[in-house]
Amino acid sequence: MDKKDIIQKLKNGEMKLYEVDKHSSSTEKAIDIRREFIEETTNTKLNTIANYTLDMESASKKNIENPIGTIQIPIGVAGPLKINGEYIENKDFYVPLATSEGALVASVNRGCSTITEAGGVNARVIDDKMTRAPVIKAKSGVQAIEIKKWFEDNFQKLKKIAESTTNHGKLLRIDPILVVGNYIYPRFVYSTGDSMGMNMVTIATEKVLELLLNETNAQLIALSGNACVDKKPSSINLVEGRGKTVVADIIIPQEIVKNKLKTTAEAIVEVNTAKNLIGSAISGSMGFNAHFANMIGAIFLATGQDIAHVVEGSLGITTAEDRDGDLYFSVTMPDLPIATIGGGTSLKTANESLEILGVAGSGNVKKFAEIVIATVLAGELSLMGALAAGHLARAHKELGRA
Repeated sequence: MDKKDIIQKLKNGEMKLYEVDKHSSSTEKAIDIRREFIEETTNTKLNTIANYTLDMESASKKNIENPIGTIQIPIGVAGPLKINGEYIENKDFYVPLATSEGALVASVNRGCSTITEAGGVNARVIDDKMTRAPVIKAKSGVQAIEIKKWFEDNFQKLKKIAESTTNHGKLLRIDPILVVGNYIYPRFVYSTGDSMGMNMVTIATEKVLELLLNETNAQLIALSGNACVDKKPSSINLVEGRGKTVVADIIIPQEIVKNKLKTTAEAIVEVNTAKNLIGSAISGSMGFNAHFANMIGAIFLATGQDIAHVVEGSLGITTAEDRDGDLYFSVTMPDLPIATIGGGTSLKTANESLEILGVAGSGNVKKFAEIVIATVLAGELSLMGALAAGHLARAHKELGRA
């Protein structure tokens, strides 16, 4: 069957888009056929989407379905950024940021310059875990409590079953186990190594639930019951944490605040209180920060993270103190799901960005977490300085508009 025949069958509804691969001699030819079908169907030309260097044969196996090409997003670097961490010792980094928002990289770069001149930012990983919380249905509230106790009494057995499905994952606990009427939401908490781990914990949890269903008359309603909580803003993740829980802070001398940020510690503290704390509280925000999502989104795009986890990564709190004219500044992020292996990190462009940071491959995810939180602090610090100095609109006018 030649290209024209396949396209005609697609138009007639005789063939599905995913079936094109079975009738094509290569992945590239299947991509071309699908793209040409879309061009003809939508009366468009996709010349730029068609121009790429990614290994789409590899991507088609684990990263994308029905591919027609790729998109391109500009990538810039901010730095040097000096970091003092548990996994990083007084080292400078250039951080790749993929974004189409003018002024973002420049703003983060100014934060990096301020931090580096002040001697570096302190970064630490507080906790490391990934969660999956199914929803199970019992006959009654009484039986729901019995099933809650079943999880508690059989933890060691369940741990062994869960860990039989993975070489890297460890079941740390099942907590909290929430009961709502006759529904039970056990939150399985795992460590997942350098992988972000969602697939890992899903498979492990499913295996555990086989024993539950065999030993009780409970009913599994869904493998994910939304108490995980994956890719949604949530109070439980803000409090309990998910992925990597990280903190970074710095003391910036008064002269550097004045010369680099063009403002004072007192002014930044007031902006933080009025905007990030009170403003967030009065609007019901779950994160008390200025723009964590900007830095998280740009790093995630550059390094092949699951971009939907920006929702979780944007949770967090910024604090600021005036210490006799010097500025104490910190950011805390309870929910940072990241990886240095697996998923989109295997894409060549993403792997190269991880290589820039020296964190590609196994054994590097906590180092990566320290870099991410330090970059977030740089961007947050710069924006807060711009707001305190009244420079935000001017910067966007100069850098964000052609």
